[in-house]
Amino acid sequence: MLPRKWEKIIFLLIFIFSSASGAFIGINIGTQMSSLPSAAEIVSILKTQRIKHVRLFDADHQMLNALANTGIEVLVGVPNDQLLRIGESQSEAAAWINKNVAAFVPATNITYIAVGNEVLTTIPNAALVLIPAMQFLHSALLAANLNFQVKVSSPQSMDMIPKHFPPSTASFNSSWNSIMNQYLQFLKNTGSSFMLNAQPYYVYTKGQGIFPLEYALFQPLKPNNQIVDPNTNFHYTSMFDAMIDAAYYSMRSLNFSGIPVIVTESGWPSLGGANESDASIDNALTYNSNLIHHVLNGSGTPSQPTISVSTYVLELFNEDLRPGPVSEKNWGIYVPNGTALYSLTFGRIAESNADSTGLVGVFCVANSSVDSNALKKGLDWACGPGSANCTAIQPGQACYEADNLVALTSYAFNDYYHRTQATGGTCNFGNTAMITTTDPSHGSCIFSGSSGSSTSTTGSTTIGSAFGPVGAVSEASNLQVISFAFIVASMLLLLF
Repeated sequence: MLPRKWEKIIFLLIFIFSSASGAFIGINIGTQMSSLPSAAEIVSILKTQRIKHVRLFDADHQMLNALANTGIEVLVGVPNDQLLRIGESQSEAAAWINKNVAAFVPATNITYIAVGNEVLTTIPNAALVLIPAMQFLHSALLAANLNFQVKVSSPQSMDMIPKHFPPSTASFNSSWNSIMNQYLQFLKNTGSSFMLNAQPYYVYTKGQGIFPLEYALFQPLKPNNQIVDPNTNFHYTSMFDAMIDAAYYSMRSLNFSGIPVIVTESGWPSLGGANESDASIDNALTYNSNLIHHVLNGSGTPSQPTISVSTYVLELFNEDLRPGPVSEKNWGIYVPNGTALYSLTFGRIAESNADSTGLVGVFCVANSSVDSNALKKGLDWACGPGSANCTAIQPGQACYEADNLVALTSYAFNDYYHRTQATGGTCNFGNTAMITTTDPSHGSCIFSGSSGSSTSTTGSTTIGSAFGPVGAVSEASNLQVISFAFIVASMLLLLF
């Protein structure tokens, strides 16, 4: 065992430098699919897309072996059906740690254990063993000298907060106050984070129009649709932020503060059933793109503006075996064969125009089955009030096709979409347009978003080329690191 002084130093360094690195974006990897890719294939995708943080819902040994020596930070899960056994026996918890964590570190960079998933709201009969399971697992990590590297928490559903707006009055379901007090005290004692599954999609679709879609998708709100907490006068520009603040205020209602939040699930389905029109590729792309930008630019919430929230996107693959409606099976960015359903840009976009959109591989095209008069109306609007750059479809230009209204309209729709998507533009045009990942470019006619176009981004990467922020560290980041280094030096002097 390390001397107590050195344990303090190591803990301090881990805490400070993890803080200095800022919030991250990770991805969930579910396995409820009829054709699951191999562990090697999954890790190959992660490496190609530069995914640096993953959440596994179990401790699959093939995945943990495949993740070895990749540097990818791994959050492993204790499935709900194993909770009772671990929560009733300290020796079972120790065996679980030895078998599923100690056997793989340090080669596999396991940093968190998620004990169950939404236990209190999905399997309330197991509530009494949740805290003992967390305590037993933490004790086993302590015995294995892994308690500084691996933290323990348990993801909670937003259903634990019956009324999340206004956030300032939010509180946990009072029937769980005893359990939540123990849970929060455990997090406080161990320096762990509150894990929250925050899904604006569910709140929006169940709200029956109470909140505008733009609010759920991080899009700009109209002046007459501003969302304000009447008690704090905080303006909320996204439902996501309101959910996070509801968690902070709920903790505060039980007299706990200073516990950070990690969002363990957030995303948007790309396909739904007949009554799930809001589950679409367009909305999934919009939500996840804006979520990633929101997290990586260091945005906090109105009540905690300096604390950004690390988030795991739901999810890497569609899961066709998940129970429930069509939308439940379609939260993935990929289908299991590795084909991307849509592209995601990670990092800041330099400018909002067609040449710097970052939406590589995603195109907004005219629906060829739509009446030609409707298409002509959409074309006129896009090239007129919509301010699309329609130069390329003028006579004599590269994309001009005199007798092909669909091709002309597709170019105009796509140019408008790529220019405005980052600020709320959509691919709709009175239901005459649709999103596709098939590149309509041909010859010298290059559509915005094509890998052959002049599309460029600053400090960003795109799924299909890379998944995660790259590029030079910003001046603000450098100053943050210097500040933290100063704190480290000061604290070391105190310790010695």
